[in-house]
Amino acid sequence: MNWDQIQGKWKQMKGTVRQKWAKLTDDDLEYIAGNREHFAGRLQERYGIAKEEAERQLDEWTKGVTEPTMSEARASESRPKY
Repeated sequence: MNWDQIQGKWKQMKGTVRQKWAKLTDDDLEYIAGNREHFAGRLQERYGIAKEEAERQLDEWTKGVTEPTMSEARASESRPKY
């Protein structure tokens, strides 16, 4: 998937993001809203990593991410908010 697709399907993608980066909060995910720059910034903050490392992780994740299935999308949307 490319970033335009990720941004357009952000609500469905939150579940896969949460699986990989568990330190991101619901507020973080709302703030990111599929924006790559915001995403990299929050990864830097939450994980204490350099910008280059955050970008590398996003590139790696983007290569492996596929469109979420309907069951994944429903599970992501039905998670309780803390």
